[in-house]
Amino acid sequence: MSYRELPAPARLRELVECTWVSDSPRRARVLPDGCMDLIEMDGRVLAAGPDTTAFISDQSCAVATGIRFRPGVLPRLLGIPAVEVRNARVDLELLRPNISGLGLMPLTGRLLRHEASRETAPWRLAVLRHVTERLGSGATVHSVAGEIGWSARNLQRQCVTVYGYGPATLRRILRFRKAVRLLEAGMSAADAATMSGYADQSHLSRQVHELAGVSAGQLGCGA
Repeated sequence: MSYRELPAPARLRELVECTWVSDSPRRARVLPDGCMDLIEMDGRVLAAGPDTTAFISDQSCAVATGIRFRPGVLPRLLGIPAVEVRNARVDLELLRPNISGLGLMPLTGRLLRHEASRETAPWRLAVLRHVTERLGSGATVHSVAGEIGWSARNLQRQCVTVYGYGPATLRRILRFRKAVRLLEAGMSAADAATMSGYADQSHLSRQVHELAGVSAGQLGCGA
C-alpha cells in the first residue's frame, strides 16, 4: 500500500497544494481539509467536493492519481458552486461534458484557459487567498468583509459558493487541519491545541472526534 503526495508543478502552485498518487488498493480515512480534488481512477476523472466530516475511502483500482486544489480554487475553474458537490464525488463528465476524455494535467490546462465565472470567482486570486488565510486564522466575518470592501452578509453568502460552506465551518475545518498536521508531526495534543487556536485540549479532542470520528491520539498514530 503506497500513498504519496508530490509538489505541485511550478506553474500551478498558486492554485494547487499538491498532486498525489495511490498505487495500490487501499482503505483510508479521508479528513475534511477545505480543499477539492480532481481524481483520475478507472479511466474516469472525479471531482471530489469539500467535505464536512471524515469518511472511509475504499480504493479498489490499482492506481489513483489526484490534484488537490487550494480552498476555493476548483469551483472558479469548473464554474460549479462548491456547495453543489459538498460531501460528494461526482464524475466530471456530468459537470463539464465538454472537457471529458482528458488526463488530469491536460484537463487542468484546459480549465485554466477558460475565463472564470463571476458566480464562482467573485474575487481575484490574491483576495481569495486573503479571505482563506484570515478566516483560517480565526478572524471574524465582519473583519474580513471590511478588509475586502464587502458586507458581512455578502461574504457569508459567497463563502458557501466558493468553499462549499459558510465562514464558521471553513474556520473550524482549517483550524482542525492545522491541528492534524501538528499531531501527525508528533506534537502533544495539549501543545497542538494551543498552537491551533483551541481553547484547551478538551476543545481540540471534541472537534477531532466530531470531524475525524476518532480520538486525537488515534489520529496522531495515523488511524
